[in-house]
Amino acid sequence: MHIDARAERRIGLVSLRPRIAVIIPCHNEVATIAGVVADFQTALPDARIVVFDNRSTDATAARAEASGAELHREALRGKGHVVRRAFADIEADFYVLVDGDGTYDASAAPALIERMRAERLDMIVAARIAENDAAYRSFHRLGNRAITALVRALFGDRVSDLLSGYRVFSRRFVKSFPVLARGFEIETELTVHALELDLPIAERKLPYRPRRAGSESKLNTWADGLRIGRMILTLLRDQKPLAFFGAIGFVLAFAGLALAAPVVMTYLATGLVPRLPTAVLATGIELVAFSAFVCGLILDSVARGRKQAKRLAYLTIPAFGE
Repeated sequence: MHIDARAERRIGLVSLRPRIAVIIPCHNEVATIAGVVADFQTALPDARIVVFDNRSTDATAARAEASGAELHREALRGKGHVVRRAFADIEADFYVLVDGDGTYDASAAPALIERMRAERLDMIVAARIAENDAAYRSFHRLGNRAITALVRALFGDRVSDLLSGYRVFSRRFVKSFPVLARGFEIETELTVHALELDLPIAERKLPYRPRRAGSESKLNTWADGLRIGRMILTLLRDQKPLAFFGAIGFVLAFAGLALAAPVVMTYLATGLVPRLPTAVLATGIELVAFSAFVCGLILDSVARGRKQAKRLAYLTIPAFGE
């Protein structure tokens, strides 16, 4: 009896345990990396634990290797570069992406992966519940809420912790995701990609612990906040160009009308246009506003085509068990 290739693949995969890779980006985490590796070795004994050292100047790489992790190096500085390299080089069925600072709960990983399998999800985000203020500083919490609220308003409200560094992905997600981010804005890009393609995703509330002694945050509040904001604007421009350029066109059109109103009123009353430069400026602004609307319409068609292409790339990769 003939069995097609898809059926053979399904039979073979179901009989095997899923390949799990734990990806840990690190920069100067010598105080915590051994503990993080040990925690995930205990939680996921069959997983491939991969530490990506991102130009550390301390003994992070040596400590990770001594703890039994597989060590890779990424010369380009920034978490986005690490994720791009990891997604390209590491082969697995499920990917756990977690920071190397020891703030996340490794023991939850098996349940997250089991939920991925049971619900056939492509991403689970570990939404953080801080154990105390030292774990999650008030200013960072406020910034995360503001950025999350903006993304929820623009792209969809299925994620409540946009910047969580603990996530689980399917192979289908990882191998069809075009990483463009360079730094900490990578979490924003991952989330918006899933929301824009309407992928099956979920969240689970998990405790968020304070950093261990000797570990310092690499997040620069203002610089990284600006980069995340710029990433949101870039994604809005690329994925929702009609909304982006339409908003610009609306503001310009309103400004042009505000300038033109007194000129028109004077003309209707006297038949004269004494403020010719203002009339010319208002006309120019209205032309630019109209051009913005037209650009938005054209680019919206382009964005729809790109979205279809990304969806097709996603569908070419079989889900686990298929």
